[in-house]
This record gives sequence, C-alpha cells and structure tokens, in this order.
Amino acid sequence: MKKFISRYGKMTLVALFGLCIFLFWYCGYPQALCYQEQNQLFLWSADYFWHDLSVAGGLADYISEFLVQFYYVPVLGAAILAFLFVAFLSLTYQVIRSYTAKPLKWYGQLIALLPSILLLEVIGDIEVLLSFPVALTLALLSTWLMNLATRRLGARIAWADVLLIPVIFWLIGGGATWLYVFLRVASFLIQVKKGKLPSVSITYLLSILYLLAIQLICYSTLLVQYPLMSVMTGINYYRVPMQYPGQKWGYDKDLYALLKQNEQVRNGKWEDIINDAQENQVQVFYTSNCVNLALAQTRQLADRMFSFYQSGEDALLAPRTRDNMSMYPTMEAFWRLGLVNSSLRYASDLQASILNGKMSGRLMKRITECQIVNGKYAVARKNIDLLKQSLFYHDWAVKMEAMLGNDTAISHDPDLGRARRMRFKTEMIYSYDEIDKMMGLLFINNPDNKMALDYFMGQMLLKGDIQGFMRYGSWVQQYGGYMQMPVGYQDAVKCIQNQGNVPGSPYAEYVKRMMSKQKGGEE
Repeated sequence: MKKFISRYGKMTLVALFGLCIFLFWYCGYPQALCYQEQNQLFLWSADYFWHDLSVAGGLADYISEFLVQFYYVPVLGAAILAFLFVAFLSLTYQVIRSYTAKPLKWYGQLIALLPSILLLEVIGDIEVLLSFPVALTLALLSTWLMNLATRRLGARIAWADVLLIPVIFWLIGGGATWLYVFLRVASFLIQVKKGKLPSVSITYLLSILYLLAIQLICYSTLLVQYPLMSVMTGINYYRVPMQYPGQKWGYDKDLYALLKQNEQVRNGKWEDIINDAQENQVQVFYTSNCVNLALAQTRQLADRMFSFYQSGEDALLAPRTRDNMSMYPTMEAFWRLGLVNSSLRYASDLQASILNGKMSGRLMKRITECQIVNGKYAVARKNIDLLKQSLFYHDWAVKMEAMLGNDTAISHDPDLGRARRMRFKTEMIYSYDEIDKMMGLLFINNPDNKMALDYFMGQMLLKGDIQGFMRYGSWVQQYGGYMQMPVGYQDAVKCIQNQGNVPGSPYAEYVKRMMSKQKGGEE
C-alpha cells in the first residue's frame, strides 16, 4: 500500500485538483465561460493566425482564443480550464523540482500548489483573458526544459537563452517572459551555489537587461501603437487597455449574478431568470431589464412587474451605454418587440465596445439576422462568410445563407419571420426619451404584438404617466388577450385612485421609492 501511495498518490491528488477545477467552473461559474465566448469570434483561417502572431504574445493569444471558442459548450470550457490548471500545477512542481533534483516533500508540494490558487483568484476578474494563464504555462514549460538542459550541458546553454528570450517574448508576451527570465536566473544561481557550474552568473544577470532592451526595441519599431507598459507586461492578457491582471482579485457575487442573467437571456431561460430573481435580485437596471424581458416572454409582465425590483424609467429598456455588457437585454428585447433597427444599433454598439477589438459570434449572429430581416442581403452575406469560418456558428451561417433573397423561407422561419411581420413598415425617428410612445406606435402598427402593449403600459407606469395609463387601459382588455384586467394593473389603478395609500401595494412601494430618490437627488 505504501508503495502504491508513493507511486500513485501525487497523480491522484493532481486528478482530484483537476476535478475540483472542472466542478468549480461547470457548476459554480459557467456564466463566466459564456461571457468570455461572446466577446470573441475565432476563425479557422490563415489570416486570423498571422494577425495574432503579428503582435508580441501572439501564440498565447491564438491558443487561448482557439480554446475559448469551445466555451460555447460549457462542459467543454470547464474541462479545458481543468486541463490548463492541471498543466500549470504540474509544470510548477517540475520547475521547483528541477532546482532540487529531488522529489518534493509535503510542504514543497503545498508551495507548488500556491501559484495555481493565486491564478484562480486572479482570473476571477472577468476581463483577464485566457492568454494570461496560457502564457504563464508556456513560460513554465520553457523554464523546465531549459533547466533540464542546463543540468546536462552546463554553462554553454546560456548562449541558447540569448536566442530563445526574444523568441519567447514574441510568442507569449512580456509578462510571461519576465517570469521565464527570473526563473532561469534563479536556476543558474542555485547551480552556481552548489558548485555545479562555473561562477559566470553575470551572464544570466545581464539577461534581465537584455530582455528590457529587446522590449524597448520592439516598442519603438514594431509595436509603436501600444503603450510601453503593455509591451513590457503583456499586450493581450487583459481586455481593457492600460490595465493588467492582478488589479482585481476574487469573484464578485453581484457581478457574477449579472453574468448569469446574461447567459440566461442568451439561451432563453426565462423561468430560471424569474426564479432566481425571487431569491435575490441585484438592484441595478440590468437585472430589471432581464427580469422584465423574462416576464414578458412568459406573459407575466402585466401581472408581476412590480413584484420585482424596478430601477426606474430604464427598467424595461436601457439607454445606449458604451460598454460590452449593459445593452444585451435591451438588444434582445428590441429584437423580440420588432424594433429591428434598434436591436441592430445596440448590437453594433456592443461589438464596437469590445475593448480589445475582437468580434463577437453572438453579436455577429444578431447583426446578420437584422440585416436579413431588413433585406440588406449583401451586408448579411459578408457576415455569413465570416461566421462560416468559425466552428460553432458555421451551421447556422449556412442556414442563413439559404435565406438570402428567399422571402418565402424568411417568412417561414420562426424568428426572422416574426421579426419581419412585427417591424415598423414606415420610417420612424428613434428617441429614447419617448420610448413609451414608440411602444404605442409599435402596437398600433401590429395589434398582435402583445409584448409591445405590455411594454407600452409598463413604461407609462414607470414614468408615472397616470393619465396615459388610465386612457389606454381599455387597450389591455380589448387587445391584451387577458380574461380579466391583469393583477398588476388592478393594483396600479387602486394605487392611483387612493393616491398611493394602499398598504402592501407593489406599485405604491415603487412610487414611494422613486419619490424618495428624487427628493434625495434634489437635496
């Protein structure tokens, strides 16, 4: 038994570590995988490969983007991260062992585990790209192989580093190359101290200045469009320019709740959104957008809207915000309402807001759908040609290609046909400040658009347009398809008639909160 534990114990622990990482992502944070996948579009083309390699760290970028495309299937994404962390842990162990040339004791194995735990904390920041752990793993692999070579070939291997350091810098980026250089310096100094190599440590100490010189030369010649600090620490380790991994740590509960709703909206998990909101709802407009969209899709908005947190006039449809997250639920709501051009505008803004300049497969799909519905087939074909070069969007793109110019096929498609029937048939000026009027016009344009009616009435209640709500209340009974006036509207009418003095009224509570907020703002 002792022999078995000695031989297979470490392997078992590593396997358990990998299983824990898999369960951590697949069961705990699959929404993070969705977020990462929706902010890139990996293309199987030579141009894409050479474009990545044209920047320092390009190989790490290419490998990471190749892997992230599989996040489209969460179980694959979790398995990939588990494999990557196991590789990182194993190489950390091997690098430490290469310094001692002996198996590590229990405390040495704990030390080898520490970098993996720290890395797991760092990538809790959703803007840290997979390029970062991939680059670090490649740096550890290079260090381990070169340490083995140093033990066999001695000081002569120093000249190999002279050639290898600039190559490593260009392939995995600045930050990971600094890790490689410092680990190699440490390895050489340890070997010198043990008397196994001649004391020419100055050669390796100069490698630090050598790497710095390489980075400065590349910055001034090949990478002039990037800040110097990005060249030195890693250009594509972090999605936001001029920021770097390690500035934020851990997993913010509220942020990951928003990411979960983002994944649920994308996959149409309406009941899950509602059930989760009943347990806990982050009090920001994003969650109001998601919950209200879910209520509308299940025809519960008129009854239960004010049973959930409403952020204000932006609770149904948010204004345009230049970030790569906030407008997703509104983009989806516009699409389902039939406001095709508004959905297209929001999708285009979201695509432009991906700060590292990547395309998004999810957004490219929505943009293509909008162009097809609008009859802009030439533009749609360009997007389809790109999506056909991807893995998980290829079949969809082929299906959409068959739709181009085929009005009969479009009308029979459940999504495209519905959007074409519900969209405005005439031109209309978009104004977010008058979004309630737009919903009213959308409903008049097509009385079968029940969602537009629900949003029209709901927006008037959010704005406090009592006269408008009472005036158009007959539309609900005439066109809404309800057996009786929805409970939520009954509550609002009662609240209006009693000037808010209705204990336990969800709408009265909303009005009081908005009035208190307004007074606080004035003060």
